Amino acid sequence: MPDNAVIVTDPEAVDDHRTDALAPLLRWAGGKRWLVPEVRTILGATAVDRYHEPFLGGGSVFFALAPGEAVLSDLNAELIEVYTAVRDSPDTIADLLDRYENTADTYYEVRSAVPESVEERAARFIFLNHTSFNGIFRVNLRGEYNVPYGHRKHVRIPSRAALLDASARLRRADLQARDFGAALSDVRKGDLVFLDPPYTVAHNNNGFVKYNQHLFSFDDQKRLARAILEISERGAHFILTNAAHHSIEELFSPLGRMVKVSRRNSIGGKLASRGRADEYLFTNIEVGE
Repeated sequence: MPDNAVIVTDPEAVDDHRTDALAPLLRWAGGKRWLVPEVRTILGATAVDRYHEPFLGGGSVFFALAPGEAVLSDLNAELIEVYTAVRDSPDTIADLLDRYENTADTYYEVRSAVPESVEERAARFIFLNHTSFNGIFRVNLRGEYNVPYGHRKHVRIPSRAALLDASARLRRADLQARDFGAALSDVRKGDLVFLDPPYTVAHNNNGFVKYNQHLFSFDDQKRLARAILEISERGAHFILTNAAHHSIEELFSPLGRMVKVSRRNSIGGKLASRGRADEYLFTNIEVGE
């Protein structure tokens, strides 16, 4: 571990004291709601002109930080369509969600449907996300969502009020489906970039990380490191979260100080939840900046 590393254990997931913080709309494997307090600590008094999140996923950090202006993107076009629909038509989506029941029959009926309107597709995505197994987004070779029913007794499908709040927050954002390289080309001096890429490392046998290799290779990690260097040279600030692995440390530690965080492992059900998972953060924001 480099000399500039800092160890943080169990950052709290709840940010209730912040009245401007919103809960994310979606369950997302690898979501970063638990990390928000540590992100706030890193930011300190750092001024943010614009906020960027090019691996949006569940958007936990965006919804918690409430930036005045944001540029949000993800390579998953269906995901971006959901956020766009929530921004533009929250009441319509709430009406559609009210029709669904948390049962296996409803789940598989909705999963097999091919809705035509943007609002119907968004409501379908949100419902399946909250009632599926582990909040995983996965499609087959035909591009069809194929995650099984989660058999969750208690689901937190966003209420109408939550959708309206999210809509208001998303109206401050530019939403685009695109690769992170294109997204980072828009970053300017003074901007803050939060990056949460799929975790991929060199020579690792972890099943979840190995699955991500199909989505985001280690060559993509190298491409990301080059892009981060470029935005740093423009005068932007970044916070990157990534896998705790020596190949990741070697690749990103030259770009800024490293923070090691440790959390309870909640991926993969009850048995997998026993244990801890370490992650690395990298940032060019100095302590006390």
